[in-house]
Amino acid sequence: MTRRPSADGAQSAGDAAGADPGDASTGAAPAGRHLGRGGRHRGLAATAIVVATVLVAAGAFVAVQVFRLQSNVLTSPLNLGENGESAIPVDSSTDPLQILILGTDTRRGNTGDFFGSEDDSTGEGNSDVMMLLTLSADREDVTVVSFPRDLLVPLPSCLDPETGESSQAMDLGQLNGALKAGGPGCTVAAINNLTGLSVDHFMMADFNAVKELTSTLGGVEVCVEGPVEDEYSGLSLPAGTSEVEGDQALAFLRTRHSFGDGGDAGRIAAQQSFMASMARKVQAEGTLTNLPRLYAIADTVTRNLTVDEDLSKPAELLRIADRMKDVDLSNIAFVTVPTEQWVEDPNRLVLDEEAASPLFDALREDRGLTEDEPEPSATASEGPTPSASAPPASPSASATPEPSASATPEVPAVDPGSVPVLVVNGTSNPERATAVQKLLVAAGYTQAATYASVPAELTQVYFSTGYEDAAADLAARLGVPASRVTLDESAAGVQLLVGADLATSSKVVVPPLGSALDGQTADEVTCQSSSGF
Repeated sequence: MTRRPSADGAQSAGDAAGADPGDASTGAAPAGRHLGRGGRHRGLAATAIVVATVLVAAGAFVAVQVFRLQSNVLTSPLNLGENGESAIPVDSSTDPLQILILGTDTRRGNTGDFFGSEDDSTGEGNSDVMMLLTLSADREDVTVVSFPRDLLVPLPSCLDPETGESSQAMDLGQLNGALKAGGPGCTVAAINNLTGLSVDHFMMADFNAVKELTSTLGGVEVCVEGPVEDEYSGLSLPAGTSEVEGDQALAFLRTRHSFGDGGDAGRIAAQQSFMASMARKVQAEGTLTNLPRLYAIADTVTRNLTVDEDLSKPAELLRIADRMKDVDLSNIAFVTVPTEQWVEDPNRLVLDEEAASPLFDALREDRGLTEDEPEPSATASEGPTPSASAPPASPSASATPEPSASATPEVPAVDPGSVPVLVVNGTSNPERATAVQKLLVAAGYTQAATYASVPAELTQVYFSTGYEDAAADLAARLGVPASRVTLDESAAGVQLLVGADLATSSKVVVPPLGSALDGQTADEVTCQSSSGF
């Protein structure tokens, strides 16, 4: 790996800063005086000198910042597979763009009881996080596909850029081991082989990147259904919503035993929820349009980042940030690549090729996952949901989307018009229950009524005897997990308690890829269920 400071990047930034001096002189004279031609010229000259001085100083500042960012970054080859092919050059301002995001479990520079020390690190380590970020050419859609670390895939032979040794190709090998076999370029080669894509860039971050970035952002909001005390990761959270940063943010992203079924699916759901929350925070605070703040974040990230050489230029990173700043949160989809258990070992996963094929097709064809289907079965909703699809949430990531005015299951299990539904507002927004009621009515629940209640963190569905199927159907539409659907004879039908996790909303659209995808969109507020491990 090499450090690549670039004077070119600094010069272009300085040139850009000095290209538009603007109109800094008004030509106005003090009251009661007439500024003659000579005075006006002297005034313009003085103003020009001041403006030039300011611009030179600003240009120098930008140049220094860009140079400093450039010098932070470590680089590594993009593709180290057998054929060694590089990605086709792309214009990051206009073309579809794929960036593989890797989180390495190396402990370089790390301390702490739960995460190990630098002495525990060997080489690049394995990749704890593997997410393929795709930006559409029209700037409308962002898709982030998570790959489980236990996924078995064909692994290419890769040349390790540090040792010069070649790894052995494998018909089936664990995907997260490609990093140790040949660096991030080997993981890129494996993902290319698996998806049929040609990944354009990669970004690899270590433990410190997560800790420092979350502190720079001022914390990221996360939600858990019950209190968490994880002896393995050190995560300690009360039930409900909390802000995490530093070690606790890293623990949230690395926790496996406390979420879902205690496996990788629960951890991936938590990672997607975390990134969605971070996207909401960054957009709400205008971070991507605030250059000083963007530089602070870029400085934090690049000190702990390894990228391919083409992505090592800060100007390239800024172009990508500019591309993402206006993407609607509901068009940022986080999904998990469809998998199934390996027949020889249920603790390992293999690709569900039938379910994954349309996903990879959509990525290759530059189609977003939140586009409407041409059929009327496409679902639009306005609230948080645990996945990009409409079926009930998996126990690994519970959340609550809102029902859709346009959504109707192909074969309705229950006639919504026959179900009395009381919408109980447990949020701090007094209008929230009415908004949910209107969506329910539009979806066919014509007997929906509203009621105010004490605050509640989590959305719940209660039902009385005889309304079991109706409650399950409503929970399925909302994405409420079965653990929060409860028999209660006082419900007199179905009662929907709208909790704080359903307090904010934007639209969400079921992707045109069917129900096989687990995940969420960035506008969804999700809560992680406890595994009980």
